[in-house]
Amino acid sequence: MLQVNFIRENKATVLEGLAKRNFANAETIIDQVLTADENRRATQLELDTILAESNKISKEIGALYKSGQAQKANILKEKTGQLKESSKELSEKLNVFSEELDALLYQIPNVPHPSVKAGKSEEDNENIFSEGTIPDLGENALPHWELAKKYDIIDFELGTKIAGAGFPVYKGKGARLQRALINYFLDKNIEAGYTEVQVPHLVNTESATATGQLPDKDGQMYHATVDDLYLIPTAEVPITNMFRGNLMQETEFPICVTGYTPCFRREAGSYGAHVRGLNRLHQFDKVEIVRIEHPENSYQALDGMVEHIKNILRELKLPYRILRLCGGDTGFTSALTFDFELFSTAQDRWLEISSASNFETFQANRLKLRFKNSEGKSELAHTLNGSSLALPRVLAGILENYQTADGIKIPDVLVPYCGFDMI
Repeated sequence: MLQVNFIRENKATVLEGLAKRNFANAETIIDQVLTADENRRATQLELDTILAESNKISKEIGALYKSGQAQKANILKEKTGQLKESSKELSEKLNVFSEELDALLYQIPNVPHPSVKAGKSEEDNENIFSEGTIPDLGENALPHWELAKKYDIIDFELGTKIAGAGFPVYKGKGARLQRALINYFLDKNIEAGYTEVQVPHLVNTESATATGQLPDKDGQMYHATVDDLYLIPTAEVPITNMFRGNLMQETEFPICVTGYTPCFRREAGSYGAHVRGLNRLHQFDKVEIVRIEHPENSYQALDGMVEHIKNILRELKLPYRILRLCGGDTGFTSALTFDFELFSTAQDRWLEISSASNFETFQANRLKLRFKNSEGKSELAHTLNGSSLALPRVLAGILENYQTADGIKIPDVLVPYCGFDMI
């Protein structure tokens, strides 16, 4: 979440950024934040003054008892009792103001980076890069859901029988290709300097709140209510929370972590060709990259993440483009996001397969993730993450773009991982 000091000192900048996001009632809620903060600070000052006076009197009482002036000491003891009662009331009042302030801050999204343009939806995103050749598949090209059925590699109906729509079953060479992609992505990330981890697939409320999924996406996550745990929507959540509450040294930067997890999202479920097959799922696999960076280096790191994802798509020889998201399409926690989209030739449309984002201090403030700067002062770190890559639509793109009259050719770079070159 945004820091109150930043809001107080940069109100105009914050309002300008929130306007890019079309954030409703921005000025009203910012004014409420500042009022709540003023009340909190005034109450804190009053409480600190009373506590200081109480400590001072306590020392005087001790001195009076030692010097045999018990009567005077007892009079002062009565006063400390009054001060304790006042401090208790002020502490309760302070808690109310603090909770009110936090509740307001949780509603406010991150301020977009200056390069982010204003916009309302994905139609306003900027296409900043494209690469790769879109293959000419002819008139008989099939979408991936028909290819999956033809070659018996993904069974959507069986998944519906077991769990419901949005939970496919991968079979035979389909399952092996899925596993090959996971291993290939992880190997590429490790080669680039990321440390692999295996993390829990469920997280507690503190973790989901720290990375910004709660309360913003409450209702979009699967919630195991008996244990109050959430199935993760992405590995970003448990991986980033590995560093929650840490106080780091500058010499520890950068921290680069990668991990594979299944991901669970309840928001899938609309109808139409744009969500058929693997286009949108409730459960899917993804390999994630997460970075903890010094604020001075975070945007250079973001550029490096973008180049890393580019290299993977070049090796897969898939046509793709990169979009810089507009304010209205940028995620709640992100300051700047680049989306990667793969061209699905059989569907004649672009499919999002990855995003790389810099959250600046927004997550770190919730995480209480800090470092000691060169002056020895505590400062918030920057957090970043990216999909490297989300598997369903990459798999869909491979099936569609690599289809031939004889079957589906496997990209050369994946053959050693698959153990076969054709489905």
